[in-house]
Amino acid sequence: MTHSKVIRTDKAPAPVGPYNQAILAGGQFLFVAGQIPLDPDTGEIVGGNDITAQTQQVMTNLEAILIQAGAGWANVVKTGVFLSDLANFAAMNEVYAKYFPSETAPARACVEVSRLPKDVLVEIDCIAAL
Repeated sequence: MTHSKVIRTDKAPAPVGPYNQAILAGGQFLFVAGQIPLDPDTGEIVGGNDITAQTQQVMTNLEAILIQAGAGWANVVKTGVFLSDLANFAAMNEVYAKYFPSETAPARACVEVSRLPKDVLVEIDCIAAL
C-alpha cells in the first residue's frame, strides 16, 4: 500500500461526511475532495443562487487545501466540475479561468448532475502532482 498523509486545514470547510479534505499519496499526488461553496468560518453556503459567487468560494476552498499541502494552482493536473445546471457553464468558466490560463490549464471533466450536497450549484475536486 502506498504511503499516504491526510491534509487538513481550517481555512476550508470541514468534511460533511466520512472523508478528508485531501490525501497526499506517495508524496507525489494530492487528491482533493470535492469542494462546495461553504464558508469555513460560518459553515454557511456562500452565494445563494449566484454561480459566480459560489464558484469563487469553491476555488478559495480548493486553494486553501492546496496551500496546506504545499501546492498551488500550477500543480493541479486534473479537475472535476459538477454543475447542477449546465446553463451555468459559461459563468463558472469565467471564474475558473482566473485560476487556470488556457495554455496551462489541467485536464478537466465537467458534468451536470441531478443534485449536489446542500443543493449548491457547483462542486469541484482536483488532483495535483507535487
